[in-house]
Amino acid sequence: VQLVESGGGLVQPGGSLSVTCAASGSIFTIEVMAWYRQAPGDQRELVATVTSDGATNYLDSVKGRFTISRDGAKNTVDLLMNNLKPEDTAVYYCHAVLTETWHSPRQLYWGQGTQVTVSS
Repeated sequence: VQLVESGGGLVQPGGSLSVTCAASGSIFTIEVMAWYRQAPGDQRELVATVTSDGATNYLDSVKGRFTISRDGAKNTVDLLMNNLKPEDTAVYYCHAVLTETWHSPRQLYWGQGTQVTVSS
């Protein structure tokens, strides 16, 4: 199983950006998809999650600005980021909790990360 992120880049404060993650390989079901981020010198933090039934959860500092969504048929998850602030600058990582077959245990997977930089 691989998680591949795309999107990200440089944006001015107040701007918008979207990152996408596509999961591929032997996948039976994906229970949770999420985005984490890690700024230099900081610990990795959970930004947003979306479950298989569409329930979402957000880090307090991004509520009202970020929207997470997933496409169950395509095994993708998007993070739309609006009104970006310099403190949102970080490497954003895709994360998935999934099973590869009907009898497999849950496994955790990470993407390679994509840089988001908010600067004027």
